[in-house]
Amino acid sequence: MLTTRTRGAAAVAVALAGALLATSCGGSDSGSSDGKTLKLWHYEGPDSAMGVAWKEAIKEFEAQHPGVKVKFEEKGFEQIQKTAPMVLNSNDAPDIMEYNKGNATAGLLSKQGLLTDLTAEAAKHGWGKKISGGVRTISQYDTNGVMGSGKWYGVPDYAEYTMVFYNKDLFKKYGIAQPTTLAELTSAMDKFVAKGITPLANAGAEYMAQQYLYQLALSKADRSWVDTYELYKGKADFHDAAWTYAATTFADWVKKGYIGKKSSGLKAEDAGVSFIQGKSPILFSGSWWYGRFKTENKFDWGTFLWPESNLTLGSGGNIWVVPKGAKNKELAYDFIDITLSKKIQNLLGNKGGVPVAADPAAITDPQAKSLIGDFNTLSGKDGLAFYPDWPVAGFYDVLVSETQKLITGSENTDAYLSALQKAYDQGVPKT
Repeated sequence: MLTTRTRGAAAVAVALAGALLATSCGGSDSGSSDGKTLKLWHYEGPDSAMGVAWKEAIKEFEAQHPGVKVKFEEKGFEQIQKTAPMVLNSNDAPDIMEYNKGNATAGLLSKQGLLTDLTAEAAKHGWGKKISGGVRTISQYDTNGVMGSGKWYGVPDYAEYTMVFYNKDLFKKYGIAQPTTLAELTSAMDKFVAKGITPLANAGAEYMAQQYLYQLALSKADRSWVDTYELYKGKADFHDAAWTYAATTFADWVKKGYIGKKSSGLKAEDAGVSFIQGKSPILFSGSWWYGRFKTENKFDWGTFLWPESNLTLGSGGNIWVVPKGAKNKELAYDFIDITLSKKIQNLLGNKGGVPVAADPAAITDPQAKSLIGDFNTLSGKDGLAFYPDWPVAGFYDVLVSETQKLITGSENTDAYLSALQKAYDQGVPKT
């Protein structure tokens, strides 16, 4: 993304050790290495499906590598997003780290020469056979940093997609059925507003608000539209029917009270906690919340795909990358391979993640089966449409600030769309 998101991971300060190198770091022989430590960074919460699975992967790795220890540091998503270029161009780079996939993030770093080319390792370990084409899109980047082709620079071991999470107990309390159409969803939100309840959990200061808006656009779009926007196969027009519908509908939902104006300053964590505490009956977000909701929700809840839309936000999950200056690359490759093993994949699936190489028969949790089933439905109809901030570097911040203005009412929809168009056009690679 960017899937751009915070999952409640602790924002541990990044230590930028020493002066930044004048040139990009060298290969695995740069710096000193005793081959006894694997320095690992990721930003998954400990209760998330990925956090649980990767903790087990660390145990498995150490069991398979006697005498080698994993030095794990939990980072915050926003922290890595903002500091990665500096850290990876310094002596403090980890051996392996979770990083955001997409043109504006992993693609940009690959273009800058900060990531290790994993093509040979992908072939050696058979990663390409385990990761399907739609998910594999975010593993490969060309010389311009555009995803979908070229060399392997990252490896996802899970997939993700967005869905509507809803509080079944609150719906039942107010006599509201699960919506199956957009009209029914709108009617449900009207009923909650009439009871003094703001129906949609939202976070304007981070990714969630822009993802609501992008989903509204996707409901009026097709694959060609996505390819134009995300892969530059044509000229994106932010005043077209899909974007115009999205912006006007989002602004209208704020006016109707479906989205709280005060949510303009909230973070994703705030929105997630609001749902967990039973304050917000509906939250539209990604499968990365699933494991946490299974652990923390004290009420009956369920999910459904956004009604009347063939497309939704989603892709392969965030990727394992190996910095160009990593000192223990072989250990990093082994760790990636372990996260793709059946043992770890099956665990990830049963804990509420969307594994890419699990044994279907080994997924026994009913909710997990439903989650993976919906993903298979989306994947089968080519329904994963990536994320709105992926196309150009810096676009995430533009989407956050501009969508906040729609929430507060300080900018009209036409000005909003024009601002997005300007920032997008300035960032699109010139060919």
